[in-house]
Amino acid sequence: MKNLSADMIPDYFWQIRYDQNHDPNTPTLPSLFESPNCQNFAYALLKHFGFEISPFRSSSLWQDSNETQVVSDNLRPLDLLLFNRTENPWGAHVALYLGEDRAIHLSKKQSEPVIWPLARFPELAEYQILIGAKRLRSIALSA
Repeated sequence: MKNLSADMIPDYFWQIRYDQNHDPNTPTLPSLFESPNCQNFAYALLKHFGFEISPFRSSSLWQDSNETQVVSDNLRPLDLLLFNRTENPWGAHVALYLGEDRAIHLSKKQSEPVIWPLARFPELAEYQILIGAKRLRSIALSA
């Protein structure tokens, strides 16, 4: 898949704001429109580009091997990136890789979707550790 640019992302994604009252301890991951957070934002973008993923929480996403695979190098657009303060995937922040060392994400601190260079993430304590990247197996097969 080719690199993705901001103009390839529909306008309605740019209007989404992080749900400041989002409860990360709810048993199921709400939809993007019920309670926008980093995971359901990334998953909705994947869906927009034609790929489905189960509504994994970050730790379940990291442990999953049926729908996703760990990517150790050669990131590709639409890879999911997990960031945290530590190497623990529980409660990790999820971003979507766009290519050219950039990722889009929706975070509580910024409130709105932003595209950052990967080098910016470790500047903030809550994203200082890149736990790793996951690629949907359906994307790996289509490449």
